[in-house]
Amino acid sequence: MRTDKEPGQRFPRHKHLASWAGVCPGNKQSGGKRLSGKTTKGSVRLRAALTEAAWANARSTTGYLGAQFRRLAPLLGRLKALVAAAHSLIVIIYHVLREHRPYADLGPDYFATLEAERVERHHVRRLNALGYSVTLTPLPAPEPVPA
Repeated sequence: MRTDKEPGQRFPRHKHLASWAGVCPGNKQSGGKRLSGKTTKGSVRLRAALTEAAWANARSTTGYLGAQFRRLAPLLGRLKALVAAAHSLIVIIYHVLREHRPYADLGPDYFATLEAERVERHHVRRLNALGYSVTLTPLPAPEPVPA
């Protein structure tokens, strides 16, 4: 994407850039029900470059985008998960260019830690609803086995 202006001047929000690139999620509603919609056409070449980069990141085992792809692929299918990863990539690019800061990857275990906190809260609430009082204490870290 070549431009003389800063991304914040041409695109006020990351959503505008994602729509222009053609990787924003579709929005189809009928009778108050949200249905699966198609993405916008957008810039064909930019969309192709983003999906190619998303495929490369999807194969990575050390980054956030690969973890996102692996989390979404069983739920949505590989191609929809790929478009979701491409959308995340354009959002990352937007913020890196706008804020003039280097990209800080969240890491492949980001979703696992998010999920662990949610699962803890869920089970504590369920046990409270059943009439139990629960106090969670973390286990000490296991000691490494000498080789």
